[in-house]
Amino acid sequence: MTTASAPPAPAETPQPPAPAQTPEPPATPPLRVLLRYARPHRTVLLATLLLVLAASAAGLVQPLVAQHVLDGLSDGRGVLGPVLLLAALVVLGAGLTGLQSWWQQRTSERVVRQIRRDLVFRLIRLRVPELDRRPPGDLIARVTSDSALVQNAATEGLVMVSNGVLSILGAVVLMGVVHLGLLGVTAAVLIAVALVMVLVLPRIREAVARAQESVGAVGAALDRTLGAARTVKANGAEGRETERAGEAIEGAYRAGLAGARYVALVKVLSGVSIQAAFLAVLGVGGALVAAGSLEASALIAFLLYVFYLASPVGSLVAGLSMLQQGLGAVGRIEQVKHMPVEDDVDDPREALATVAAPGAPPVEFRDVRFSYPGRAPALRGISYTVPGGTQTALVGLSGAGKTTMFALLQRFHEPASGQIRIDGVDIATLPRSEVRRRIAYVEQESPVMAGTIDDNLRYAATGASDEDIAEVLRLTRLDTLIDRLPDGLRTEVGNRGVTLSGGERQRLAIARALLRRPEVLLLDEATAQLDASNERALREAVDQAARRCTVILIAHRLSTVTGADQIVVLEHGLVRAAGTHAELVEADVLYRELASSQMLVSEGNEDIGELADVPR
Repeated sequence: MTTASAPPAPAETPQPPAPAQTPEPPATPPLRVLLRYARPHRTVLLATLLLVLAASAAGLVQPLVAQHVLDGLSDGRGVLGPVLLLAALVVLGAGLTGLQSWWQQRTSERVVRQIRRDLVFRLIRLRVPELDRRPPGDLIARVTSDSALVQNAATEGLVMVSNGVLSILGAVVLMGVVHLGLLGVTAAVLIAVALVMVLVLPRIREAVARAQESVGAVGAALDRTLGAARTVKANGAEGRETERAGEAIEGAYRAGLAGARYVALVKVLSGVSIQAAFLAVLGVGGALVAAGSLEASALIAFLLYVFYLASPVGSLVAGLSMLQQGLGAVGRIEQVKHMPVEDDVDDPREALATVAAPGAPPVEFRDVRFSYPGRAPALRGISYTVPGGTQTALVGLSGAGKTTMFALLQRFHEPASGQIRIDGVDIATLPRSEVRRRIAYVEQESPVMAGTIDDNLRYAATGASDEDIAEVLRLTRLDTLIDRLPDGLRTEVGNRGVTLSGGERQRLAIARALLRRPEVLLLDEATAQLDASNERALREAVDQAARRCTVILIAHRLSTVTGADQIVVLEHGLVRAAGTHAELVEADVLYRELASSQMLVSEGNEDIGELADVPR
């Protein structure tokens, strides 16, 4: 047969301009971000604050009522009314506090739900290069532990700070009513302590940010180990991996201790401030009572207000600590919002429904160049055409650029220059959802999702009928496996398909791809783990698929390559040669070497002897 050549791209073909680098937006102040999370719930939070203030007001009135009780006892007047009022204030304050707590917790859960939804939405749509360079465990930690800190800060922290400030102001006003001089003594003590706390609180934010990064490192270490559990165990690496994870845990421990020191210091300062204020008021007030310029009942009422201050001061300090912790986590969450995402993958149509392919389009690479960050160019100007409705095999040594071409075809990465066309249309002009709807991809690792066999089959074609599934099971010879399983298609495959053999996972991945009825089918070493019998069956299935779609495959087995309509030989990111098997064996030294060694199947291959006779 006449093979397609690999012509260079025409000089007159216009190249799309390189996309302008979007400057990263200026960082939003963390407090403003925190308030943004709280804003949708401002009505409930305001109502919660009003409940807190009402409970605080009930507490503020109690010392004055207690003063009246003491005055009544000293004057011989009845105190039943003031005592009942005092009891009612205590009960009312407790009831309001309970209702406020429920509203606050409910709002808190709603806030974290929305934060996690936003994070999950973006993380699932992150661009592949971003996912490649970030440990999954660290990204997961942002959804779990970081969001919990922001949850508390955006609701409970804000309410506690507001309540603390307003309650302290109310107490200060009433303390001034009782005695201005004693108020001055109290204020002097509290201001001195507050100045120290202003220096300490920002350290909490820094310590929390470091601690959360360390928690992410722990998650990354576990993800690395548990994701390759069998490799770890087979190589006796449990000790080394435990040590690696232990180092991450130790880092999180040290970072957590640093934050804990500052939090403890703040609590000590808040407690000391109240005790110091009490002692100062007791000393000065006692002297005033002894001099006859202050009533004993007034001193007792003032001391009760000092004790009352312990609650709002504690609320203010705890709220500020919580805010600092939340602000430390906000930065990590905001990082996710600045990571590049694929914003064109949410097709309003049901992209996963089974649809009949309209035809088998040609696929063209026109002077495509691409480099991974920090590495030598992977593709140096690839140009070739895959005719529609044919099978094209890509061969070459490891690192020649075969899998990179598949990644570019699906827009996992974008070429530095050049064009990739499907049916004459530059895929850069199409939404990613449309490109991927037209392509089915069987990866080299043949990943299987946790769930049932049926879940995995329908993962790429949610609208597939039972007849369609039965057909792909027959083509991939999975029907005999399903018949042996007690639960059939409802059999659980375990995490990453651990209950299936390598060949079964591979056939399941191929069945999933065929079920989509794609226009273009990409097979990356799709038969690597199959025995000769199943490989022949899969080749027949691929041959049938090629009647209605364009097939591009990467393979090292000669039996797979020789069945292709066209073979493209790649070397160092360039097209070295293209043609049929017979033509390339005759004309290309590299292909002849690959065919006679790397791609040979030891059993049942008629071409071995023929290749051995070909002069080198």
